[in-house]
Amino acid sequence: MKKKEIDFDGICKTIALKNGISVESVKQNMQSVINIAFENPTEGQKLFQQNIPRKGEIPTAEEVLNFIYQNLK
Repeated sequence: MKKKEIDFDGICKTIALKNGISVESVKQNMQSVINIAFENPTEGQKLFQQNIPRKGEIPTAEEVLNFIYQNLK
């Protein structure tokens, strides 16, 4: 059974509040790290990345977090 999707905005808001930064900053930082990982992946990262459902070539932070959440046991 598929889990419901995460509250991405809520997670970003919590991180922002704990770190004294804006929600937009949190989202931009997450996306920057994902972009870097997809631009220069190791072989192991490529295998992981192939499994992430996404609309574009590089997934959004929300797509990555939802994928990870769906695969937690």
